[in-house]
Amino acid sequence: MRMEAWIFGMCTAFFVLVTPSYWFITGDPTGTSALVMTTLLAALIAFYLGFHASKMDARPEDRIDAEIAEGAGELGFFPPYSWWPLWCASTAAVIVFGMAMGQWWLAIIGTAFGFVALTQWVFEYYKGDHAH
Repeated sequence: MRMEAWIFGMCTAFFVLVTPSYWFITGDPTGTSALVMTTLLAALIAFYLGFHASKMDARPEDRIDAEIAEGAGELGFFPPYSWWPLWCASTAAVIVFGMAMGQWWLAIIGTAFGFVALTQWVFEYYKGDHAH
């Protein structure tokens, strides 16, 4: 994670240079505050990754003398296809449409269906073919 910390550190340095330049050129307070928050977010991620990289052993990707075989093995869990994100997005669209048109009853119905869709998406690996 040391390399990732350096990447975010370079992003932080870039935003530290760009933010005052943007302020002096445009004088726009909204864009400047967004750039300040972006700088702080990049610095936060760089600090987090750097802190944890110093506490853990170097990964094979972080070492120059590492062999390819050291990175072999299981990389993680990659979920199969799922239809629930489609239904969650659809209910979010219904909620936004209902609020935009002033039809609160439609937003309430969308929220109810959205709760069901989100619950099914969260718990889909506890039942059916892909149960753990």
